[in-house]
Amino acid sequence: MAEHLKKRFDELLSQADAVAATKQRKHSEAYGSYEHVEPDLLLGWCVKARNLLASACGRESEHFKSFVEAEKPGPFEENPVRLSRLRAVFLAAQEDFEGGYLSSVRNLVQAEVFSTELEQANELLAVGYRMPAAVICGVVLETNLRTLCEARGLGVGKLDKMNADLAKAGQYNSLVQKRITALAAIRNSAAHGKLADFDDKDARSMIEDVERLVAGWLS
Repeated sequence: MAEHLKKRFDELLSQADAVAATKQRKHSEAYGSYEHVEPDLLLGWCVKARNLLASACGRESEHFKSFVEAEKPGPFEENPVRLSRLRAVFLAAQEDFEGGYLSSVRNLVQAEVFSTELEQANELLAVGYRMPAAVICGVVLETNLRTLCEARGLGVGKLDKMNADLAKAGQYNSLVQKRITALAAIRNSAAHGKLADFDDKDARSMIEDVERLVAGWLS
């Protein structure tokens, strides 16, 4: 997936240069002489670039927000000026993406979120609620498997299939795959209210294993 996004950055940078190459000087009675690039090409490039930044950086990133802001034309602004501004934001996003800074930030945020959720699972288990504790823990596990699949360009689906696909792709070995299968079984029992299928010790072990796995995947 990372290579796919990197390739797309390169493609769209070339397309931005192609849009810039359409620049002409025009004249109108209302505005006089002005420089102009093809507006339809510019619009199409903006849509594709915005979509890429949403995927690579996230909609809450400074890169995406800055790009959206840069799309707004200033008063009496010629569109080559807007293209130049947008290209500068796009280049900054490309540099941070290829430097690995964006994934690092996302991982830090994701790790903090999952740490909070696992703490909640621990607290629930401590007061005797092993079923919701196991359900929360299972959500953390499945969400991380989904993220790993997306990063490797694998299809996202049911937990068992993602687990098998990730093991086959070399993300982890068969022993980890078997443990994830066992953790998924606890999650399924909890989700269906089958408390007799697991005890507090199983839930505690589940939380510890998921915490260890997630920490390794996000490091």
